[in-house]
Amino acid sequence: MIFNSLEFFLFLLVVGFIYWFVLKRSLKGQNILLLVASYMFYGWWDWRFLFLILLSTVVDYFIGIKIFNSDKQKVRKSWLWCSVLFNLGLLAFFKYYNFFVESWVNMFSVLGYSIKNTWTLSVILPIGISFYTFQTMSYSFDIYYKKLKPTKHFIAFAAFVSFFPQLVAGPIERASNLLSQITSKRVFNYNQCISGLKLMLWGLFKKMVIADSLAPIVDDIFINYSNYSASTLVLGAVFFSFQIYGDFSGYSDIAIGTAKLFGIELKSNFKFPYFSRNIAEFWVRWHTSLSDWFRYYVYFPLGGSKVSKLVSIRNIAIVFLISGLWHGANWTYLFWGAFHAIAFVPVFLLGKNSKYKNSTIGENSKLPSINEVFRMMMVFSIVTFSWVFFRSATIADAFNYVLRMFSVFTFESYMHPRGFRMIDYYILVALFVIYEYLIRRDERAPFKFKSRYVRFMVYAMVILCMLLFYDSKIDRSFIYFQF
Repeated sequence: MIFNSLEFFLFLLVVGFIYWFVLKRSLKGQNILLLVASYMFYGWWDWRFLFLILLSTVVDYFIGIKIFNSDKQKVRKSWLWCSVLFNLGLLAFFKYYNFFVESWVNMFSVLGYSIKNTWTLSVILPIGISFYTFQTMSYSFDIYYKKLKPTKHFIAFAAFVSFFPQLVAGPIERASNLLSQITSKRVFNYNQCISGLKLMLWGLFKKMVIADSLAPIVDDIFINYSNYSASTLVLGAVFFSFQIYGDFSGYSDIAIGTAKLFGIELKSNFKFPYFSRNIAEFWVRWHTSLSDWFRYYVYFPLGGSKVSKLVSIRNIAIVFLISGLWHGANWTYLFWGAFHAIAFVPVFLLGKNSKYKNSTIGENSKLPSINEVFRMMMVFSIVTFSWVFFRSATIADAFNYVLRMFSVFTFESYMHPRGFRMIDYYILVALFVIYEYLIRRDERAPFKFKSRYVRFMVYAMVILCMLLFYDSKIDRSFIYFQF
């Protein structure tokens, strides 16, 4: 079941009706409904993987209690390691086992040794496993660091782990935010629901109009890159930048909006990252829930920036490499993470990694300054270059794509693989960037205009675009489902 499907909206209507009109006076009943609905939502793909999420829930529920009840630091740490090893073990088995085996075999083949008998797994990667394992681990970490007390309500904890709006692709929530809301009484709020519906509409627009429309072009260019000129390869990289942003931030908007319909507020996951003025600001604005997770549970425990510059650089490298590996079992993701680490370090050494933390481009004016535009374009170029490695099937394909892109630059007009007019896509992306700039001050209010007529005109244009650009032949699943 995916957000941009009729099944999901029917599911949402039924669950929402029961939640607010049948169980409105029973917090426990609402939580049981959320748990059942979440397991139905997740089991829609493959019911067998429900046992994994249930196992992860049970293990971390009891480990959280054990950590809290232990007086000895050594015992507390042992239980924490049980949580970490269990969750990382799940990831290693389902997501990384074949990658490490194949890499081991390739390394020995380079050294002249041939390993013929290897045991690899033919299993499907459980959808969302990278997200919910990190979410349950954060619960154990917060109890260990005495920032949270374990809940005694197993149903509420299970609903926290499996909360269906953000289960498959985030945002990755900490228990201090999401679990505290699940264990508290929720009251229907009309304005909150309207805000949620608006976010869902904007998220669907970004997914169905921006991401899905650009997907066939990006797929064609990256698959057949050896047949295209440098100008077309640059186009493919730029379009992928907008495709992945529209796809992932669109999912996050729908997730946040859906949660609002149930009286729950999730944290923002994207804050207009392509308007960043240095690479550090980009990582404050892109996939913020994952960035925060690595900051709190990896970077800070390693010493963060309160150690020597050399150790801090090591910590930055570790975080970005792990972040790359988190995205997938492929050397392309590791290189992508390493590239961002290299880009981040100069900003850190110059002490500018927090310079733009609390400001927005064009903060005090309607238009950005020339300096801001230059910085924004530099960051966008760096990020777009890195996306080539993220998108490519193999590390060899990525390097060949880059070499061809930076070879003798020749310009040729690209023809859409299905014969559509390319000018429509150029205009679409340009208008999307302009509109995002207009709403850049609040990622949760995509239709915040004073004039009622302007708002309704924008609503009409968004819905019209969704109808015009809808294509039943396109794979409508979300990119981050594979992570």
